[in-house]
Amino acid sequence: MKVTFFSTKAYDKEFMNKSNAAYHFELFFFETALNPETAKLAEGSDAICIFVNDNVSKQTINALSKLHIKLIALRCAGFNNVDLKAAKEAGIKIVRVPAYSPYAVAEHTLAMILTLNRKTHTAYNRIRNGNFSLERLMGFDLRNKTVGVIGTGTIGKIFAEIAKGVGCKVIAYDLYPDTDLKNEGIQYVTLAELYKTADIISLHCPLTAHTKYIINEKTIALMKNKVMLINTSRGSLVNTQAVINGLKNEKIGYFGMDVYEQEENLFFEDLSGSIIKDDMISRLMTFPNVLITAHQAFFTEEAITNIADTTLKNLSDFKNQQLLENEVLLN
Repeated sequence: MKVTFFSTKAYDKEFMNKSNAAYHFELFFFETALNPETAKLAEGSDAICIFVNDNVSKQTINALSKLHIKLIALRCAGFNNVDLKAAKEAGIKIVRVPAYSPYAVAEHTLAMILTLNRKTHTAYNRIRNGNFSLERLMGFDLRNKTVGVIGTGTIGKIFAEIAKGVGCKVIAYDLYPDTDLKNEGIQYVTLAELYKTADIISLHCPLTAHTKYIINEKTIALMKNKVMLINTSRGSLVNTQAVINGLKNEKIGYFGMDVYEQEENLFFEDLSGSIIKDDMISRLMTFPNVLITAHQAFFTEEAITNIADTTLKNLSDFKNQQLLENEVLLN
């Protein structure tokens, strides 16, 4: 079975080849992102493997269908970049990696909170320049602060437990409250109450038509002054311009983001020698109380190993006409 991988880096090739020792598929790796024009690179393949920022529009699906591709394997959990209706019409199945290491993302969320709060990134750079002053480095105790968790699926649940473990009062919002969290004393509230009450708000919900721009001018206005807002989930949960406005008027005291609504032209690439043409992210980078990581939250050895193992298992199940446990179906 021949599989073409798009948007790959050296670590993708390393971990996929290691996992492939059990399957012996023909794997072909391209750094190029998938789009209607680059789909031709998959000619002769039985399946392709893609990542979060690949373009799987109807036009791309049509191009893949002409190449007789029958399976698209996502090496990630999210699939909002895939036109599921077009894939179904073309007879192309979609599989994903629903969970790899939820601990990785939850722990990264805590790392962003601690870094923004205690300004360790600023202190590190200061000391390397010989500046040992403590001016403007004051933080606050996390203990007894109210953390609002929006979305308590696997990752949100783990983060809620981590926040509770460091002494925070945790409140949560989810359409389907988690029984375990309720039994642990975590209170589910309305979104409005969470916005008004939380000192720290962390997003862990999927991107849907209902959650797009869940953080906007109106919801920011409900929040506490100097609120800390963290997004390690999906970029378009946040209206970036609204956050910039909130930072400018000091309604938002801290902002951490690992995902960005226009990240497909930026993240995972080395643009250090280029002019960044995205005005919003350039503006965000000017704020001292903003911390940006480039979709790094998932990036641990355990997570990449699990992604490779699950992806190759998905491909094997398809090849052997077995039940596709991780198939993405059109609702």
